[in-house]
Amino acid sequence: MRPDRAETSEAAAGFSELYSLIIAPIKTRLLLTGIELGVFDHLGERRSAEDLAEILGGSPERTRIFLDGLAAFDLVIKREGLYQNSVIATTFLVGDGPTYVGNFLTEQWRYIEPVCEDLTTHVVDGPPKGKRAEEPRSREDTGRWAAAVAEYQRAGVAEMVARAIGELPEFPSFRRMLDLGGGPGLISVAVAASHPVMRGAVFDLPPVAEAAERFVREARMEGRVEVVDGDFSQDAIGGEYDLILASASLYSCRGMLGPLMEKVRDALNPGGVFVSLHDGLTNERTKPTAMKLGWLPAELLGGEIAFDRGEIASSMRRAGFTSISSRTLSSPVGPMEMDVGRKPGEDIYPGSDNF
Repeated sequence: MRPDRAETSEAAAGFSELYSLIIAPIKTRLLLTGIELGVFDHLGERRSAEDLAEILGGSPERTRIFLDGLAAFDLVIKREGLYQNSVIATTFLVGDGPTYVGNFLTEQWRYIEPVCEDLTTHVVDGPPKGKRAEEPRSREDTGRWAAAVAEYQRAGVAEMVARAIGELPEFPSFRRMLDLGGGPGLISVAVAASHPVMRGAVFDLPPVAEAAERFVREARMEGRVEVVDGDFSQDAIGGEYDLILASASLYSCRGMLGPLMEKVRDALNPGGVFVSLHDGLTNERTKPTAMKLGWLPAELLGGEIAFDRGEIASSMRRAGFTSISSRTLSSPVGPMEMDVGRKPGEDIYPGSDNF
């Protein structure tokens, strides 16, 4: 029996989707090469391939082929033989732009590429000796990573988090904030700047804290945001906070969320708020697609890292947080779960006489 037209069309669409996966890495390489060569810095105005080739010191013909490739998936616009940045390229790929993310994208690829190049070996034999996800970064690696994350935060993510926190009913009463694993600190800067008097503290490992101090100074927020170096999974984190924030920073503590939640709870004032912003995998840890695939190289190196949806909220509940709420925020790297827990106004915790 011959397949009907609908079945044939569906099969063709499936084949087309598979083929699109094969050519997808070409897009990645074109993008990264454009970033590396600074191509987008020169296409603010319409320019010929010959002009750009002269700037880059390359072949006019190969430059034209390269630019045509960028135009094929709309990173540049070609019209009457001339090339110009698309809106996306203008917004995110021009080096001196306020929302440039070229280093962030390059840094992401730096850790994705080695695993993808030899995925078969990683699946069958595991990671090569000495290549584990938890291996410490050098100071140079840490500085480069912090600068990349700063681009990510600066390109709208910091404002997104600040806006979501500003919608909390407790927000006007906040006076002291702690940002656990705050990285370069630009989320803390944005949250503090959106409040008339609240002061913040970024808590992160010493090499990261050093970078955070620089970014806080550049934002001219030294008077409102301080930087504290330490390992929040082991060190004391202080107390009497009205707000504690953990944005994509709890992965190293996934196996010990209980003690960490208790530490966070104890560091809050009565009625204080803990906000967690992390991924939340669903569909038996296969969705959302961007989150699952984004974590896959790291998980092949060091085991499952990402959180299940509801995992952090459940841990909050077990630690005695109340009025727990959850919502999903759209971030550039995929959906993020914002879990919010409140410390009771009185000391009412699991195991206490009042619970």
